[in-house]
Amino acid sequence: MQQYFIKGSPQSPLVVTDKDTAKHMFSVMRLKEDEQVTLVFDDGVKRLARVLDPGQQSLEILEELADNTELPVQVTIASGFPKGDKLEFITQKVTELGASAIWAFPADWSVAKWDGKKLAKKSEKLEKIAQGAAEQSKRNLIPEIRLFDKKADFLAALTDFDRIIVAYEEAAKVGEAATLVQAVRGLSKGDKLLFIFGPEGGLSPDEIAAFDQAGAVSAGLGPRILRAETAPLYALTAVSVLLELRNDSL
Repeated sequence: MQQYFIKGSPQSPLVVTDKDTAKHMFSVMRLKEDEQVTLVFDDGVKRLARVLDPGQQSLEILEELADNTELPVQVTIASGFPKGDKLEFITQKVTELGASAIWAFPADWSVAKWDGKKLAKKSEKLEKIAQGAAEQSKRNLIPEIRLFDKKADFLAALTDFDRIIVAYEEAAKVGEAATLVQAVRGLSKGDKLLFIFGPEGGLSPDEIAAFDQAGAVSAGLGPRILRAETAPLYALTAVSVLLELRNDSL
């Protein structure tokens, strides 16, 4: 069944006012009277709805659904600005894998340089990608997109998390394979977890020191060196395996 995110609080009957959503519902999918869809409002609860009048773009809510596909912890993925369209790829895939938020910041070794105007345009594009991926993967929420203009603002935001894990290839080289598992297993339901990833050139020693000072732990993501766009997928998969698929899930 098709799923759509609707901004605002649930109300019935309702008229779909978002142009892109309405176009997909009634022009692309050609929904007819009495056909059913799943709607998700700002409260993150899925609701079964049926079409009342396609011409008026109106629906009514039938019932709340118990389905919840979110991870037991809130995971934010933060990446140093990567080159090209890698952040678009990261956004789509980590949304599918359950990320609650996707952040990016100007790392010391980032090749990409984005000013305020380009950041705003990039953010708008990423928000659309995240919404599409969230609908496709039947999420209960659309991940927050936050692109930092200044690294100092990113560092100031680190206080919002219960645990911070820095993906650092040097940690993998010295055999810190257990750090990631221990850090994730120590979380409680609802905790906020931040993963920090470097751009193509990695994170600088100064950045590692700043993250350490903020209470972060450095962890390797296995014995192989991963690309900037692959590492976040590895991390989220590990979280899912440790907290959702194993018997010791939260």
